[in-house]
Amino acid sequence: MGQPAPRYEGRAKVTGEARYPSDVRLPRTAHACLHLSRIGRGTIRGFDLTAARAVHGVIDILTHETVGDAIRQTPAIYQGGYTSDSLLPLGSAEIAHWGQPIAMVVAETYEAAREAAQRIVVTTAPHPSPAVDINAPGAETRALEPMMVQAGDFDAAYAAGPIRIDARYTTPAQHQNPMELFATQCVWEGDRLTVHEPSQYVNSVKFGLAEQLGVPADNIRVISTHVGGAFGAKGFLTQRTALVAIAARRLGRPVKLVATREQGFTVSGYRAETRQHVQLAATRDGRLTALRHEGWELTSRADTVAMGGASMTTRLYACPNILGRVNTVAADRSTPGFMRAPGEVPYGFALETALDELADRLGMDPVELRRVNDTQTEPVGGLPYTSRSLMRCFDVAAATFGWSGRSPRPGSMREGDWLIGWGCASAYYPAQAGNSAARVRLTADGTAHVASAGHELGQGMTTMMAQVAAEELGVPLERVTVSLGDSDLPPAVVNGGSAGTASVASAIMIACDAIRARLGVPRDAPYAALRAAVAASGLAFVEELGEARAHGRSPESLPDMYRGRALPLGGVELPDRVQFAMGAQFVELRIHRWTREIRVRRAVGAFAAGRIINPRTSHSQLLGGMIWGIGSALHEHTDIDQRNAAYTNANLADYLVPVHADISEIQAILVSEEDRLVNQAGVKGVGEIGVVGVAAAISNAVFHATGRRLRDLPIKLEHLL
Repeated sequence: MGQPAPRYEGRAKVTGEARYPSDVRLPRTAHACLHLSRIGRGTIRGFDLTAARAVHGVIDILTHETVGDAIRQTPAIYQGGYTSDSLLPLGSAEIAHWGQPIAMVVAETYEAAREAAQRIVVTTAPHPSPAVDINAPGAETRALEPMMVQAGDFDAAYAAGPIRIDARYTTPAQHQNPMELFATQCVWEGDRLTVHEPSQYVNSVKFGLAEQLGVPADNIRVISTHVGGAFGAKGFLTQRTALVAIAARRLGRPVKLVATREQGFTVSGYRAETRQHVQLAATRDGRLTALRHEGWELTSRADTVAMGGASMTTRLYACPNILGRVNTVAADRSTPGFMRAPGEVPYGFALETALDELADRLGMDPVELRRVNDTQTEPVGGLPYTSRSLMRCFDVAAATFGWSGRSPRPGSMREGDWLIGWGCASAYYPAQAGNSAARVRLTADGTAHVASAGHELGQGMTTMMAQVAAEELGVPLERVTVSLGDSDLPPAVVNGGSAGTASVASAIMIACDAIRARLGVPRDAPYAALRAAVAASGLAFVEELGEARAHGRSPESLPDMYRGRALPLGGVELPDRVQFAMGAQFVELRIHRWTREIRVRRAVGAFAAGRIINPRTSHSQLLGGMIWGIGSALHEHTDIDQRNAAYTNANLADYLVPVHADISEIQAILVSEEDRLVNQAGVKGVGEIGVVGVAAAISNAVFHATGRRLRDLPIKLEHLL
């Protein structure tokens, strides 16, 4: 493991010096505010803008009538494009979902823009019965044949299985709610556009916006130095950006939009609700003989989007007969998207709860059931894992947790009026990487600078970049500076899928190797030798570009990253192997025997994620993920009005997340793992695995405490009454 260096940008953040996109102050900035649809589906018959235009300070109001064809239709990321959905902003009079932007006011002040937006009167023809959720009569189910997984003969093996589990599970819609709101500032200087926007992928914004506006991509620069949380919500270009750019061009001055918390529920993606069906068959000693996992995921009418988690859950354990299917259910809602561990959280909840049900049916310890079915090759194609430390994680976490003291009979552990439940589950996440580039400069005075268009989302990317360059060159860490979050810098993979560090670190290492080779200084030579070599060269500095190509990507794919097409690859997508980070989650909760109040007393997670460059920032990521897992199990649920598909808790007062009182003792353990096959840096990523498995561990602990099996999230006390 690397050194637990303090955050590179920590001081700037705690002192308020760090500048986020909405903090950037541009002269003569006008302010924008969106007006959202208040029907679930229908058609706009007309606007009455009289009252809105009467507000002092209003400059312009954009609707589909005024925007016209100024924004071009482009494909979404799921169809090989750049945008998070394919709905053209202010593209027509058709309303596809509640919360769709249908107008934007621009004014001298934010207050004026907000007031005017509230005064817009829209006449609509609503659809009489929009399909509001996954169970609605008008929703359309579509089977996704490319996501089907099959091995052996599931039907025959399941029918012959001596022990069988057949269960259905549901997970709700959830929203990321990053603390930093969705903000965009655009300013034109002649035909050149600069965009300040929190993003996980500035090049997606750059090239997607160029297509939408019909301008050369070289004329657009996107800057996103600090991002105040993202979790998938800021992964790709959303439809608001083009509107702000159009407004700024119409006015000839900068325009700034900061979407409200409520508007954030529909201007970006979210975790879609799911239904799942799991069937397991096993021998009496616990060996799986048949496994079926089928999921149904909500999507929009406009886009067929599915996270397809069954492709992973069907490959986690040894089993000769497997069937995995994924279906989408199209409803009148906005397009869902990536949310931290997008497919792994809901699908992992279902499988890991089903395994606990099987363990109970067998009278077998849940940890031993997973040990019996552990495998070093995935069961569908027989491909090897690059490394798999699942049972090491279980052993470490179980010992720390004290699992051997568990009384297996449900309801048998008590303390006064509190029922005590212990539960466990596996954590997993695909080890992914994408093509990325980084530029490293070593100067004659012995300082180094590293630059890449990666992103600081709060996860420690800036610190990591400095640490890798310092380690590879032998430069003291305090003498390394970093630039990131700018589309003018060497391109990097989208900072999602836990792929950022794995990808950018590899590019930095390649650049540092190139500097040593150029100077003729071997890797084992000290820092002083490198510095002397630069001085002897007569140059003020030596600079090299490193380009890292992810395993599974062809050499011809490298130019694609310069066109904003650097997506991660890994997990089960590779032709010759599978690669995962693995972990084990253990939870103790207490349920009051009379009130059924649920309290998580303690949680222990152990994770093997390849090389850990910075244990401090990695530990923070894992703790945050585990806390989010508690929220996913017990708190988070986006409530939907059955009349019009409105989100009724689109705020942080009603959308519940854990607070300090909900979190007691929590421990994340980093299990050492050496895996140089995954990428040059040996990194598997920790940003998302911490949340995976927690909900199942809590569900399993609820059963252990009460003897009642709950298969729907979130788990609430009324479900136990």
